[in-house]
Amino acid sequence: MITPEELVAAFERNLSVIRRQLEGLSHEQCLLQPPFRGNCMNWVLGHLADTRNTACKLLGQPPVLTEAEAARYAHGSEPVLADGPDVLPLARLVEALERGQAGIAAGLKAATPEQLAAKIETRRGPVPLRERLFFLYYHDTYHSGQTELLRQLAGTNDKII
Repeated sequence: MITPEELVAAFERNLSVIRRQLEGLSHEQCLLQPPFRGNCMNWVLGHLADTRNTACKLLGQPPVLTEAEAARYAHGSEPVLADGPDVLPLARLVEALERGQAGIAAGLKAATPEQLAAKIETRRGPVPLRERLFFLYYHDTYHSGQTELLRQLAGTNDKII
């Protein structure tokens, strides 16, 4: 079974990958749409911040996005097709991801084994908190991997990490 410390480190590895994929990219480049059905880097980053927001709240930590900010990037939300008033700037998204990492780390450090074993409600029914957090990590990994292709969409044509 993965320990809380290992889960914190796993989320941090994803954040490290995201930081590397964002090196040298502008907000405008993060709005570029893939030539197939998918989402731009901005939406993916916002969606990751929303996921980390959820993890923070589950762990009793302060949210990293307001409800309005999170709604734009929530599961099932429409793709970001252009800049607009509800589209967060790149710097704000990175800040939310980093604050989310800090919240996840603090929350997992403070969580007792009993709290992690306690069942919480999800769309699929009740599951232990630790299982939900691990799913959120899996989800974080899935979308972090998308940043590799979205970086190349910006024309970087650089070495893949």
